[in-house]
Amino acid sequence: MKLDSMKGLKRTHYCAEVPDDAKEAVVCGFADRVRDIGHNIFINLRDRTGIVQLAFNDDTDRAVFEKAQQVKSEFVLMAKGAVRPRESENAKLKTGKIEIAVTDLRILAKAETTPFEVTNSDKVNDELKLRYRYLDLRNPRLQKNLIMRHEIAKAAREYFYSNGFLEIETPMMMRSTPEGARDYLVPSRVHKGSFYALPQSPQIYKQLLMVSGYDRYVQIARCFRDEDLRADRQPEFTQIDLEMSFVDVDGLIEMGEGFLKHICKQVLGKDIPTPLPRITFADAMNRYGSDKPDTRFGMEIQNITEAVKGIEFPVFTGAVEAGGSVRAIVAEGAAATYTRKEIDKLTDHAKGIGAKGLAYIRWTADGANCSFKKFLGEGDLDKLLAALGAKEGDLVLIAADKDKIALPVLGALRLIIAKRMDIIPADKLNFLVITEMPFFEYDDESGKWLAMHHPFTMPMEECLDSLDSDPASVRAQAFDFVLNGVELSSGSMRITDFELQQKMFEALGLTDEEIAAKFGFLVDAYRYAAPPHGGMGFGLDRLAMMLCGADSLRDVVAFPKVQNASELMSACPAQVDPEQLAELGIEVSQTAQADDE
Repeated sequence: MKLDSMKGLKRTHYCAEVPDDAKEAVVCGFADRVRDIGHNIFINLRDRTGIVQLAFNDDTDRAVFEKAQQVKSEFVLMAKGAVRPRESENAKLKTGKIEIAVTDLRILAKAETTPFEVTNSDKVNDELKLRYRYLDLRNPRLQKNLIMRHEIAKAAREYFYSNGFLEIETPMMMRSTPEGARDYLVPSRVHKGSFYALPQSPQIYKQLLMVSGYDRYVQIARCFRDEDLRADRQPEFTQIDLEMSFVDVDGLIEMGEGFLKHICKQVLGKDIPTPLPRITFADAMNRYGSDKPDTRFGMEIQNITEAVKGIEFPVFTGAVEAGGSVRAIVAEGAAATYTRKEIDKLTDHAKGIGAKGLAYIRWTADGANCSFKKFLGEGDLDKLLAALGAKEGDLVLIAADKDKIALPVLGALRLIIAKRMDIIPADKLNFLVITEMPFFEYDDESGKWLAMHHPFTMPMEECLDSLDSDPASVRAQAFDFVLNGVELSSGSMRITDFELQQKMFEALGLTDEEIAAKFGFLVDAYRYAAPPHGGMGFGLDRLAMMLCGADSLRDVVAFPKVQNASELMSACPAQVDPEQLAELGIEVSQTAQADDE
């Protein structure tokens, strides 16, 4: 088949944007569906905006009609014709009232039979879709997601530009610094044996920009972290990154709230009320068992340590004596759904994430069945149920342990049950700001207090005197923005006192030599005066995922990686020629090659 050229034709409309009152239109796109019913041929032409119907019949020029007979799915077409009403309207299409009676048809490219039907790719296994990602990206759902991602980035720039921010690019090749995850390293050909690192974030450079007097910086920045992947994580990701001088935590949060309000209005057409609800980290953990709680439903964790004081159940008493507590959640109406077998599955899950076990009360029409009934005295169960606010039909789950185990366990079970009971409203946007993050966390293995944040995070002023004496009480001038149980952004005020910064490096266990080697240029910069400043980074991928209602980051990233950080379509990472390695002064061991194979 000889292919046509575009010569003499120019697109006048995108497919789904052909107006009902247009006289004539020239459209381009992929053949989505072809229906040949003898004297009539109908082709649904698809582009990124949607579909318009092309029509051919006995009145069509014979050469054009015969060319239409050759068209198959995914052929690339260009068509010109008169716009007319459809005989049978299609309410599902934006152009469902009209069709184009084609007078000129060009076949610009032909397609072999695709490995799967593009518009039904949602039913295809992930590996096949990712191997042919360029085909999957033709799927209207993914195109809609990527267009929304574009709209979010566009609205972000509009918002920050209007608030006096300057967009400044920071280096993609920088010095390797300890920021939590492993760096992706780039070998230098000129400086053999030395390496650049791809940025985990533009953190150091944006702070230096504040030192340099650029008081409001923003960048849609690519970031890289060599860490194990999850459903909500990719090795390379995009961050809407900002930093501000002469501001405090409240000012940072207000700027972030304004950004989210602007995005939701511009992209979704929704007004979200601001200021957003704020709760402290401690409150979030105590109520929801998570520092990124989903507040679209209740089932909050209750502290029943006092309520069970008179109950001589060794699990409860042992936990309290060890400095822990007894916590519970009440799942309303869940007793019918969660049989003993189902509760055993929840118990296994709880054990898998650190719990020693799980106690329960299942209250059905036959009465309240309690897993620790033999330890109860007369009236104890009624008092406990009353304290919990439980009623017939409810399921009570109880965890007794150290708070750092009991709370996250119940937080995880809370989400599992809510999804199973289908009580989470899908169309609700519950934004939340988590404040007063702990500065340190205790590591049982090393027996040391470790910093929870990057080394430039400022402690709360009232906690400065407790850095050495009482690290458990130290809180950071740090915060997170959360949407429906997903962290969108982390932010904080930064340390600008070079002596305090030195102390923070030491708290991380860095020697003077390591501090000088890795961060000396930043510490030196602070010696020449730095304005008070802070900032945050919104994950563009996660924000797009949440606003699109997507299940995975893969649905909002054009060419994603899979769990082992490889890309199935291009088969990367891949080995390179020995000559390239020799130029870089690198030799790959046989062990490494064997592992890769």
